[in-house]
Amino acid sequence: MPALAALVVVALVHLASQAVAPGGVLADLSQVLLMPVLAWLLWTTTPDPKSQLARLALAALGLSWLGDTLPRFFDDGSDAGFWAMVVPFLLAQIAYATAFLPFVDRSIARTRPVLVAPCVVAVLAVLVFTALWTGAIWPVLVYGAAIVTMAVLATGLDRVATVGAVVFLVSDGLIALRTFALVELPLHSVLVMLTYVIAQFLLVASIAHHDRAARPLRG
Repeated sequence: MPALAALVVVALVHLASQAVAPGGVLADLSQVLLMPVLAWLLWTTTPDPKSQLARLALAALGLSWLGDTLPRFFDDGSDAGFWAMVVPFLLAQIAYATAFLPFVDRSIARTRPVLVAPCVVAVLAVLVFTALWTGAIWPVLVYGAAIVTMAVLATGLDRVATVGAVVFLVSDGLIALRTFALVELPLHSVLVMLTYVIAQFLLVASIAHHDRAARPLRG
């Protein structure tokens, strides 16, 4: 599929540029292309007319694109740049959570509620850590609640979506580690983007598979 091939090329170029010249022109350009290519993949692998699940996922990808793109118009490290990233990604998580809401009866929230506890504990740990370092507890609380809700509801779709949601949690955890704790791992930017791309791809793959199973693509 052209869209899948394009995604692989753009992702590899972006990860390589992040490793060699993070913040460079090639890294910036390739990151801005990631979500449009994923949206292209989702569009071409789901039947028409698009389901509510697919439409909300496309909205989440569009909002993620804004989160990838808007901060580039602000000074590095500025509050405005931070909010230009956080708000679109918060809305993207809400869009994904809304997309997965019809599957709540099959999610761990209903089938294995005890498994929700580790996610809540993890978010509380991040909140406490963030409050100790910055005092910015409310932005982390709201975003943490959104992404945990998304991750829990994603378990109702299938295992692929579940893995994607968990990897999304890891990606955001790496961002929080650098932003709030000022901890920089080796190839930190590469790890953030690698987990981000994998997470979004798995969510898209799961959604496309579900829609194709429900309504096969027309030849």
